[in-house]
Amino acid sequence: MDVMTFNLRFDNKNDGANAWPLRRELVKQLVEKYNPHVLGTQEGLWSQLAYLKDNLSAYHIHTPNREFDPTCQYPTLFFHKEKFEVLEGGEFWLSLTPMVHRSKNWDSAFPRMMSYAKIRMDGKGEPVWVSVTHLDHIGTEARYQQAKIIADWIKQRTAPIILMGDFNDSPGSPVHRVLSSPETGLKDTWSVLGCTEETPDSMTHHGFTGVPQKARMDWIMISPHFKVKKTDIIKDNRDGRYPSDHFPYMAKLDWD
Repeated sequence: MDVMTFNLRFDNKNDGANAWPLRRELVKQLVEKYNPHVLGTQEGLWSQLAYLKDNLSAYHIHTPNREFDPTCQYPTLFFHKEKFEVLEGGEFWLSLTPMVHRSKNWDSAFPRMMSYAKIRMDGKGEPVWVSVTHLDHIGTEARYQQAKIIADWIKQRTAPIILMGDFNDSPGSPVHRVLSSPETGLKDTWSVLGCTEETPDSMTHHGFTGVPQKARMDWIMISPHFKVKKTDIIKDNRDGRYPSDHFPYMAKLDWD
């Protein structure tokens, strides 16, 4: 199973030459080139997600019972239509009132959400939980509390789990430790292969420059049911123009 997490960068008119209408084709082409079985996006406004829904013909967008708000950034799952059967799914806000639209607590700058689905590959085999999220970029306490909410959700499930997203934090941080604790059983796919940490080669944010910066903040985490065959931070560009201000991160997984 090929899994990709991709922060799209929200449609911000102040991005000038990097504004969404000028790079959305690059996003589409990148997804089609790497053809992940599962794609998890972050920061997508509904207008951006609608573009991908309409232009990525091989994919099904998973937005069960979503209350769409044109100003809200939604973490969203896309599944390859020919590969998966979606059995159930939902989403909730990472707050003290998870079913209240756009609710937030602690020092969170924005409302944050997790979307999830239970899927079966090729209509057979063991079901898998797949989830995507985006933790707050400002609130240190909020990120920690948001991670605890996700960890509690994971602990309640016995089927295999894949968690992906932009966690706005570094490996080894309290957020990372909560999500990769023995209680959740999750492992960081990048770390599993012994890849370098906290060097430019591992960083996933680049601010449209192509120069890695900040940290490896985009993660794909897995339960022990999987083994990691390969990981890749994708740095594709066209003449120095990038699809987003984050590099997509992709992991090739197999059953252990």
